[in-house]
Amino acid sequence: MSEPMSDKELLALFHQEESRHYAFNLLVRQYQRRLYAFIRRMVTDHDETQDVLQNTFIKAWNGLDNFRADSQLFSWLYRIAYNESITHLKRMRRGLFVSEDAVIERLTTTLDSSEHFSGDAIQRKLQTAVMRLPDKQRAVFNMKYFDEMKYEEISAVTGTSVGALKASYHIAVKKLERWLTDQTK
Repeated sequence: MSEPMSDKELLALFHQEESRHYAFNLLVRQYQRRLYAFIRRMVTDHDETQDVLQNTFIKAWNGLDNFRADSQLFSWLYRIAYNESITHLKRMRRGLFVSEDAVIERLTTTLDSSEHFSGDAIQRKLQTAVMRLPDKQRAVFNMKYFDEMKYEEISAVTGTSVGALKASYHIAVKKLERWLTDQTK
């Protein structure tokens, strides 16, 4: 595969009418795998992940003309994926009219039955524990732990201060440790 294009190169191609679709296709190919992985860890179901990813790219297509290059393209796309994931989960909760435990049960059952999840028992336990975190805290944990993003990058995505993100991550880790410890007793 060839070298990924820089944000500047992609945007320059996108702003030319004759190469607009080509540039967007390159953008999708360059970022879809990472965005899919993040969304998947948030919503767990493959088909729902595909829907959220598609909505993310539709919003990106519609907003790319107004993208100000004051942040990285990936951070901007990640922010859209983050917002779409949170919106999807809220919509799912409203649609189910059930307790938080029932939603967690559905998300973890989807994880357990998925042919797209290939983790061992320890990874499965961690993922199940992560699903118990509140949505925004789970997103922060996923970005920091799985995507290895810096707090500054997460801040650009979530619009949350670095200090608040560090606190959120620390609290998430403590909750996970407590939950995983309780499961092994």
